[in-house]
Amino acid sequence: MGHKIVWITGASSGIGEAVSLEYAQRGAKIILSARREEELNRVREALINQTGRPDDYVILPLDVTDFDGMDKKVQAAFSFFGRVDLLFNNAGISQRSKAIDTDMDTYRKLFEVDVFGQIALTKQVLPLMMKQGQGHLAVTSSIAGKVGVPYRTGYCAAKHAMMGFFDALRAETVDQNIIVSCVIPGFIKTSIAENSVSGDGSRFGQKDAVIENGMPADQAARVIVNGFESQKKEIPVGRGSEMKALWVKRLFPELVYKMAAKMGAPKKT
Repeated sequence: MGHKIVWITGASSGIGEAVSLEYAQRGAKIILSARREEELNRVREALINQTGRPDDYVILPLDVTDFDGMDKKVQAAFSFFGRVDLLFNNAGISQRSKAIDTDMDTYRKLFEVDVFGQIALTKQVLPLMMKQGQGHLAVTSSIAGKVGVPYRTGYCAAKHAMMGFFDALRAETVDQNIIVSCVIPGFIKTSIAENSVSGDGSRFGQKDAVIENGMPADQAARVIVNGFESQKKEIPVGRGSEMKALWVKRLFPELVYKMAAKMGAPKKT
């Protein structure tokens, strides 16, 4: 059975926006969340233009690091349509800097957004899903949550943390009718590189050639939603050689370490 009511964070661009469009095509009602309200309105209009169903899409501006205000946001999300069948934790930022050049405050920022924000929201939603008798919790991790690569020490650490948290959560909720999925993107053509943080916490502001040549976001969205609908625990998504690292690391870890060490700085476009 397809998800009827879907809550997507990080819905104002990239993978979140593309998954919203894909779910709209499949008839879902969607709660769109991100910090930028004007961009959420733009995405909502795109959904309406695509389907002609304005009552099926609502926006809920959300900063996942506003822990004090999260309870009210969750209550609002569940009040829109009476329930939430799928929470897709997709908010996040990346990083482009060597460890030696990265401030501790930058690492803290990455973890506040990419780790603690996802955990806090999930913890608020989980008991409500248990009360309604079913639910699906998902998170966007990354190939960087499986393989450590240079210039992304904080990002890799955060995404590894998300894999660990959601794997453990899945084991805890297996008898609660709660599905837990981890999305594992490779290079997807989004604005993730430009919006990454540099070592001092400032916006990186440059496109990355490997990202620009990555899988289009709409194609990635179809893979992701198909994975959710099939209740897959892990959903790899990408088309480049980076996807091979998932199985190569299992079989030949030393080879992956050598390959990662040879990676240069992100190639700008």
